[in-house]
Amino acid sequence: MRRWFPRRLTHGEEATLVEHLDELRSRIIICLVAIVPAFLLTFAFNERIMEWLTGPLPADRDLVTFGVTEPFTTSIKVSLVAALALALPVLLWQAWAFLAPAVEPHFQRVVVVMVAIGTVLFACGIAFMYVVVLPLALDFLTSYNEELFDIQIRASYYFSFVAFTLLAGGLTFLMPMFLLGLVRLRVLSARQLRVNRRYAFVGLLVFAILLPTVDPVSLFFEVVPLVLLYEATIWVALLMERRWERSWEEEWAGGEA
Repeated sequence: MRRWFPRRLTHGEEATLVEHLDELRSRIIICLVAIVPAFLLTFAFNERIMEWLTGPLPADRDLVTFGVTEPFTTSIKVSLVAALALALPVLLWQAWAFLAPAVEPHFQRVVVVMVAIGTVLFACGIAFMYVVVLPLALDFLTSYNEELFDIQIRASYYFSFVAFTLLAGGLTFLMPMFLLGLVRLRVLSARQLRVNRRYAFVGLLVFAILLPTVDPVSLFFEVVPLVLLYEATIWVALLMERRWERSWEEEWAGGEA
């Protein structure tokens, strides 16, 4: 059974270009094998998935489709996006298994922990966007100047908007793990995060503006958690830096011995 799975190289192990390409091909095949059953499952429940995605939509608004094939193609698109989300752990693990040999073993353990915590934060970001931001944004956007327009919401555009917003929210909540990872790798420090917080706040504001939700109310609810997450990251980095400093000193002493 093991021959069906690619062998994971160890750190520093030499391999030819052909061996690397063969491993990459095997891992891509595994990803595709994971996506196919996930797609079949999500397509079987595509009505429930689309009902869940329409939850934040105001009760007095309905989705419309234009064209004969749009109901079917929209269902396919939603099912595919849901399948990618469902198979994401397999995709990330295969990507990590391919890249891990290039990283030193003690950093590999750090990355695994970061990925585990990051998965939880990603889910929290999606939940926050779904429960807090999307209802406010959709209520504003679908009623703006409604006395001037016959507002009709196209289903394909709506699901693309919601999917991108949820994805952006999930990625936004990964910011603490990204910054802590840089601190752990000694690229950044807690002091640098604290000194440059004003520049960071400007960057967070620009990032929030680039998200699909463009109304002021949603922008406020997007920026506030980003600022709080950044401040929390500074304190966590300060505490963890002291612990990591001891491990760095032990590694340095062990290397000299």
